[in-house]
Amino acid sequence: MTEPLDVDIVKLARGNDAFRREIATGEHSQVVAMTIPAGGEIGEEVHEENDQLLVFVDGEGEAVLDGKTSKVTPNDLVMVPAGTRHNFINTGDGPLRLVTVYAPPEHAPGTVHQTKAEADAAEADEH
Repeated sequence: MTEPLDVDIVKLARGNDAFRREIATGEHSQVVAMTIPAGGEIGEEVHEENDQLLVFVDGEGEAVLDGKTSKVTPNDLVMVPAGTRHNFINTGDGPLRLVTVYAPPEHAPGTVHQTKAEADAAEADEH
């Protein structure tokens, strides 16, 4: 049996400077911290097999789900059902920090991508 995860997730997210950092992966879900730099974005994507839940902890941005845009700020939660085209864009002056849960897991345990370019290259290698 896996040990319970005892983490101050907000503190961990605020201390994360990597674009993507896997925090914990179980059989059916995964927790990932993300930091999007000012002017940056996750990039439009669709997860056909994964629901995604995002909790924003710092910064301000826009959530774009199937072409509909809404503002996101700290303490906002966004649910992205599998098959939904989505993007998250940092519209603030500082980093946009968030914690996301993928169900089922999306990235290999131990994944750390320091930049979006590094993440894009790794995803290109997977396909």
